[in-house]
Amino acid sequence: MNAHALDIPAGEEPARPVEPARQLDPARMAEANINPATGLATDYLNHFNEAIMMLELIPSMPACIDDLMEWKVMTYREHFLAATQKHRDDVLVAYDTADAQARVMLDEIADTMSSILAATRDALRLDLSPTVAGGLAREAAYQLKPLVARAGAVINGELEAVHPTSESTRQDTIDALFDRAVQAAVA
Repeated sequence: MNAHALDIPAGEEPARPVEPARQLDPARMAEANINPATGLATDYLNHFNEAIMMLELIPSMPACIDDLMEWKVMTYREHFLAATQKHRDDVLVAYDTADAQARVMLDEIADTMSSILAATRDALRLDLSPTVAGGLAREAAYQLKPLVARAGAVINGELEAVHPTSESTRQDTIDALFDRAVQAAVA
């Protein structure tokens, strides 16, 4: 099981007993973009889409590397705790009682995306030429987009279409990302 599935960030109080997501008012769930079948909200994907947008801008605007460096890896819970949206509490309640399989799958995909982004940022901290940095950013965005789609499928209850990401697959993805970036630098 994914470590994030049970983590409570330091300094945060454990969730108080709440009504199960399936018992939340359907209108409130719809307003909060919570899928009633899984108990998960698509708004979490905005966190990763923001990073992808910055990656896509780096080839033409290398200064966006600074913006990417300020982007923070956040779990689902951390993302919504930092949010000021009206339905934040409903989203957190729904997550706490969400379909366990969907929540674990989403967390695994999010961990993979976070690993790719962390590794990309580490590489971009090196003294890379703008061409190599742009190539690395493009490759990272290319690797992340299908993962965002997989995460969306999980959130929308399409679990049969999604295969969990193992640690070795995550590392293979990161290794391939850097291999292509190195090849681009040598070419």
